[in-house]
Amino acid sequence: MKPIPASDLMINPDGSIFHLHMRPEELAGKVILVGDPGRVDMVASHFDTIDHQGSNREFVWRTGRIGSERITVLSTGIGPDNIDIVMNELDALVNVDFETRMVRYDRTALTILRLGTSGAVQPDIPLGSFVASSVTLGIDSLARFYKGTTAVCDDALEESFVKHMEWPANLSRPYALEAPMLLRRRFADMAIDGFTISAPGFYAPQGRVMTLEPQIDNFVEKVENFEYKGRKVTNIEMESAPMALLSALMGHQWLTICLIVAQRHDLKSDVSYKEGMERLVSSALERFI
Repeated sequence: MKPIPASDLMINPDGSIFHLHMRPEELAGKVILVGDPGRVDMVASHFDTIDHQGSNREFVWRTGRIGSERITVLSTGIGPDNIDIVMNELDALVNVDFETRMVRYDRTALTILRLGTSGAVQPDIPLGSFVASSVTLGIDSLARFYKGTTAVCDDALEESFVKHMEWPANLSRPYALEAPMLLRRRFADMAIDGFTISAPGFYAPQGRVMTLEPQIDNFVEKVENFEYKGRKVTNIEMESAPMALLSALMGHQWLTICLIVAQRHDLKSDVSYKEGMERLVSSALERFI
């Protein structure tokens, strides 16, 4: 095994990793990911102490303690491309020796909880609900850039979805994963058991019609009617599948829990959801620690 070259593992002069501006000793073993940088301090306000903090672009983070438990909260911004940056750099912080640039023989597994927002597609999921993504299906192309995905993804589910949706041949094949049972059980009493779709965009990739016409007609209706082994899709968002994929390939524990801020079946939304997010953060932290 060769050292990772400086062009691939980019380390800043202060010893921090390139995008996150975080040093290995500043990352906790338990990590909460949020999309909105402004949400970081909402989570960190529950910490008893803040020991380290930093920011760069959309990546804002705090590491502190609740009692004896050490936790990092980090914002990712929006979309699969940012998740690709965040997950690779978090993994490098714990599994690469920055002095030798060598991958460590004994890997460290992080426990990663993403708290986000999402739109429900089933009519019985009201605004303000919490949905925990026990199954997530990505319709972005990230999985096709990494080796080993067939070992962690559900090929039968993917094939069933492709047939039901009449998936266009010029789009990347969807990929599906199931979250680890350990975290699912921990949050089972606070959230709806979710089957989540992750899209690479907010508008046409999620079936929204603005000034451009989506390639897939009646996207939300088709998603709402899809069923696999008695399960229906609960919600659509943009980050859970790429986080799940990279966590599975890297050996980390993961789960996404989303606050429902849009009801795609009923054509409703709630853009003033701060109180709901505060409820989600408070409830999730109680179980996370």
